[in-house]
Amino acid sequence: MGRIRLLSDATINRIAAGEVIERPAAAARELVENALDSGATRIRVAIAGGGIDRVEISDDGCGMDADELTLAVQRHATSKLSDETLVRISTLGFRGEALPSIGAAARLSITSRPPGADSAFAIAVEGGALSPVRPAPGGFGTRVEMRDLFFATPARRKFLKSPRAEGDAVETAIRRLAIAAPEVAFALELDGRIAFDLPAQSRAARVAALLGPECALPIEGVRGEMTVSGYIAPPSLARATGAGQILVVNGRPVVDPVLRTAVRVGTRDGVMNGRFAVLALFLTLPAEDVDVNVHPAKAELRFRAADAVRGLVITAVQRALAGGAVGIAPVASGFAPRPPMAFTPSPRPHAAGPRFAGFGQFSEARLPLADNPAARAPVAAPEPSPDHPLGAAVAQVLDTYILAVAADGTLVLVDQHAAHERLTQEALREQRLAGLVRAQALLMPEVVELPHSAVAVLLERAAELAEIGVEIEGFGPGAVLVRALPAALGTPSPASLLRDVADELAEQGESTALDTRLDAVIARLACHGSIRAGRRLNQAEMDALLRQMEATPRAATCSHGRPTFLRLTKTELERMFGRRL
Repeated sequence: MGRIRLLSDATINRIAAGEVIERPAAAARELVENALDSGATRIRVAIAGGGIDRVEISDDGCGMDADELTLAVQRHATSKLSDETLVRISTLGFRGEALPSIGAAARLSITSRPPGADSAFAIAVEGGALSPVRPAPGGFGTRVEMRDLFFATPARRKFLKSPRAEGDAVETAIRRLAIAAPEVAFALELDGRIAFDLPAQSRAARVAALLGPECALPIEGVRGEMTVSGYIAPPSLARATGAGQILVVNGRPVVDPVLRTAVRVGTRDGVMNGRFAVLALFLTLPAEDVDVNVHPAKAELRFRAADAVRGLVITAVQRALAGGAVGIAPVASGFAPRPPMAFTPSPRPHAAGPRFAGFGQFSEARLPLADNPAARAPVAAPEPSPDHPLGAAVAQVLDTYILAVAADGTLVLVDQHAAHERLTQEALREQRLAGLVRAQALLMPEVVELPHSAVAVLLERAAELAEIGVEIEGFGPGAVLVRALPAALGTPSPASLLRDVADELAEQGESTALDTRLDAVIARLACHGSIRAGRRLNQAEMDALLRQMEATPRAATCSHGRPTFLRLTKTELERMFGRRL
């Protein structure tokens, strides 16, 4: 090891550049943030070779004069901090690192002209080597061009992905910024192809344009000085990755773990495990309540009241899905999503009365066994009513799926267990919120043997479980005594039910809010109290199940996020049979 020495400025700048500009998407994001901070109303982004070869950003912002251009490419020079306390940061950028970092890692040129100036000026930086400012042709605003990223550090360039992968990352970054600032016109060009070209528009229109028109269920919530708003798509349209989740805090797109966890918890009741809801979520709170100076990329934050933020987001997202997902109809796998079905839910009873009237007729314990083969064969079904979007039941297939026909001729397939699981969950949830969960005492209390850790978790939460009708007590070192279960579940196996509940409580952990823990447990209970696949239903039972689905929130998915029903239109059936391309 050699003697301690100071590194050269060029080496220092290249090391710092690696923290800020790790790939083309980071450079593009930093440059667009500068354009937004400049007050631009129009921003155009063009990239070539995935951004490795070229990234060009043009805007109509305030521009810079010759002296400001010289300062702009020096490290930690910025116009965005009114003081140096780093407490109330209201701009996207503030560190003064982006331009010098890009100049150290690539070939950078900037041409800018402020309003009222007679001409534009330009400056260039290549691998940290600065050229003098010179007059140049150019309109009002700023044009920044970055070429040959990491040409000065070839070892870093080898770690970049393919141009296509890097280009996709650039597009994702620009889409996030475009959604965060819908009042600004945005255009993105990828290797000569226009990815999008959007005018200044409303937030709803921008979200629809970039995330799809289905992302339209409103998210709203207020807690003190914090507000959350945005839009979310129905759970049935969840994606395999989180690329469709746009999280914005005080106008800044972020990938903050607190918010991502809150969204996951808020959507877990309707989105299948391993998939991600599509949403654009905008959180606004006082600048002093959030620290954006956590990482050079400024994508992660530190909230002063993280628990309050998490709770607000979870509640708002859950409310959004509860209020709108009931009318969204899933489609068969491989077909394009269709617009929400237009229907008017059946009138609900007064809040003081039982909302799920007739619910008990589907209880596993009370469900009549239909021995008549007609219960699972085509029957003379009533004429479908336009008021019933799930149609009239005509058959039960494989003693598992209900076949129905809607008034418009649409074929509807319902998974009876998944559908009834949702009905059970919503009934238990409603009863819990009203304090009316009825426990059914077992004829003979049952001893359930479990691992010591599971017993400890259950007994620690025994008071909470009693709120939802599960009454237990300790019975030796490795067992619990089950005295009662929720009446709405019928007669499930206490042993398998308690094992699932213990797993759920262990997964939730101590820090999870009580309401969230109980809702998660209710979801587990619902699976044990629902009619099973293989249970025959008669005509009245099938139709009653369809009507309950139409009047129940979140009925398009089960507790695990799987679809409860599929629709096949005439067009889709014709495509399946090769009658239509």
